[in-house]
Amino acid sequence: MSTSASTTTSSTTAFDALGAPAPVLSFSPVTLSVPGRPVDLQVRVSAPATGTALPVLLLSHGHGPSNNLSSLNGYAPLAGFWAAHGFVVLQPTHLTSATLSHLVADAPGAPDFWRSRAEDMTHILDRLDVIESTVPQLAGRIDHSGIALAGHSLGGFTAALLLGAGLTDPATGDVVHVVEPRIKAGVLLAAPGRGGEVFNGPMAGQWPIIGGVDFSTMTAPALVVAGDKDDSRHFTDMGPEWHADPYTLAPGPKDLLTLFDAEHGLGGIAGYDAAETTDESPARVAALARLTAAYLRTRLHPGDQAWRTTSEALTTGPDAVGRVASK
Repeated sequence: MSTSASTTTSSTTAFDALGAPAPVLSFSPVTLSVPGRPVDLQVRVSAPATGTALPVLLLSHGHGPSNNLSSLNGYAPLAGFWAAHGFVVLQPTHLTSATLSHLVADAPGAPDFWRSRAEDMTHILDRLDVIESTVPQLAGRIDHSGIALAGHSLGGFTAALLLGAGLTDPATGDVVHVVEPRIKAGVLLAAPGRGGEVFNGPMAGQWPIIGGVDFSTMTAPALVVAGDKDDSRHFTDMGPEWHADPYTLAPGPKDLLTLFDAEHGLGGIAGYDAAETTDESPARVAALARLTAAYLRTRLHPGDQAWRTTSEALTTGPDAVGRVASK
């Protein structure tokens, strides 16, 4: 078989595993009042226009240099795809967002707001009924027991905590757990790795919280996504392998997707045509969107073959976008 024919077959197989996309409805902001939070919690909701018993996918944004991508307005390349393939995607604007910096700079928990970021997700799950009744055409269509989570960069740090990782609070020295048991599975995208001696970059002193994570208690199923060119020297000299730590140091069941030639933006997942993306690749973003959707579908619906079929199609052969390890 020729290379072009092989590529076409693999792409078709990966497509068939998830089915055709549905039109997407997007509604924002849904505003939730949270006692003690310095500003209201605002959420974007994206959902397929059709279907019932739709699982929920929480999406935690990263930090980044842009003014608006670190908010409910970011990550459209992923959020749109996930919604088109059957998920109700809920995107909060965390207090770390550049859109809020002028309002919360002196608020308790600044600048990392690590606890607030995790609590945002719990507040959203507590108010799912409000969200469902607020968004037109969504009422009665959510599967409240099918909850998944994804986070990029600092959002991956938040996801790790919600999936069970412990955290040594630099302010007190206490080990804290903010695990959210309603979340069944997660995806960590270019998440930070370990602390200790390897946490030695110039930014480590400014963000000590990043190095305080203990992955040994992160027991929930998760797909860890790391770029093999994501060398975060501002935090560590360990190299790209640092971003695989949530897989390496956590107990199973875990899967590791290493994307070839991917840097921290993983091809441009934070937004369409974002200037800060150093490794822009629409093809990589499309493959990642499909792989993550397939992983979560299989985790939420045991017996579904989407992950096996899609990962075999996209991570094997001469045109593989990456490689997968499992434990």
